Amino acid sequence: MRIPSTVRSAALAAAVSLAGSALVFTGSDAVQSSNQSSGYEGRSEWVGSWSAGLSKAEATGFTATGLDNQSARYVVRPSVGGDNVRIRFSNIYGDRPIQIGAATVAKADTTTPVQSDIDPASKRTLTFGGSPTAVMNKGAELLSDPVNLRVADLTTLVISVYYPTATGPTTWHASSTQQNFFGPGDLTSATDGTPYITTRACCWTFLSGVDVQTDEADGAIVVLGDSIADGLLSTLNGNNRWPDQLAERLVADRRDDVPGVLNVGMAGNRLLHDSPDPILGAPNGIEQLGPNALARLNEDVFSQTRPSVVITHLGVNDIWMDNATTDQVVAALKQLNAQLHERGIRSLGATITPFEGLSNPGGWTPEKEATRQAVNSWIRTNHEFDGVIDFDQAVRDPQAPSKLRADFDGGDHIHLNDAGYQAMANAVPLQLVR
Repeated sequence: MRIPSTVRSAALAAAVSLAGSALVFTGSDAVQSSNQSSGYEGRSEWVGSWSAGLSKAEATGFTATGLDNQSARYVVRPSVGGDNVRIRFSNIYGDRPIQIGAATVAKADTTTPVQSDIDPASKRTLTFGGSPTAVMNKGAELLSDPVNLRVADLTTLVISVYYPTATGPTTWHASSTQQNFFGPGDLTSATDGTPYITTRACCWTFLSGVDVQTDEADGAIVVLGDSIADGLLSTLNGNNRWPDQLAERLVADRRDDVPGVLNVGMAGNRLLHDSPDPILGAPNGIEQLGPNALARLNEDVFSQTRPSVVITHLGVNDIWMDNATTDQVVAALKQLNAQLHERGIRSLGATITPFEGLSNPGGWTPEKEATRQAVNSWIRTNHEFDGVIDFDQAVRDPQAPSKLRADFDGGDHIHLNDAGYQAMANAVPLQLVR
């Protein structure tokens, strides 16, 4: 049975946030963190600067077929800069080894509005163990050699990869809110994007991260979230997701070394269910929603380069899609928090934002609102987390707290617009995440 389009769009839309701890923050006021310094000051170290949460290919469509004698050109904006970069790829959900025939990295050409154009002077060939080609094993990741390319904070990079033979099903991130480009043959050295004849606003395929080498970054903040972290309904190509805007605040502040911000939000992601599980009564799930959040920790959090802080921003999908109980959501959050602490990672939570008015099948009900309020009360009053970010208070309508503020509403009453995502970024105390 095919999932109705209204259900699919609602699931891809799904959003949000969770947390708990000793202190609750509702704005950008600074509070001294109880965690110790990472101890990397003054030393040039690798740190994660950009990342994406990854999922399996869908059963049909271009991700199921994959790429064959095609190039992909991916556009990303790393959060912090450095003297050298290296690129991460992943075939974790593939069904075969994947050949990389050529790959390059370059800065975007800022003199043109075309997203796929590159600055030719900055173009560098990616190598893997000294070779310009590589094989990415089935179920494995691939890390490029370091590339001598100095990039400033918030510099847009363009990564081009040629896949000479059939890749089969792609490992991918579906909701990029960023155009990426595909074309026939080896186009990795093309200066302009004209040969990339297919533009997709959806996705990064096989690309999982960008690291930079710097002595000015203090670890990385990982945002473990869903479609609100993914920036659904924000401006296409605008880098207005709230983690992007948090990175901009950190760069502008610069009182200390700036941490990287790694957004592994995944639209529709849930704490309690995997993507193939039934959604809103439909028997078949949607692969791009990803595994349950606890199953994502090894790939999307622990494998990052120097993760120091995690902001957990999940739970609304469990409530509105699956009618999860307060106890079920809280138990999952406690387990997430415990595993982060076991790895020595500072764990921050964020309250679930409002969604009254969501009209998709199985949307908002008074009973689900009561669950949201109960989870948020637990988050605010318990001490499971190292700190709490009160996104709910930052974006709710003061006159109708079960709804988003009208000027922050992206239009579907669960996701936000650019201003709403800015309000979320502003609600994160910078000293709490340093």
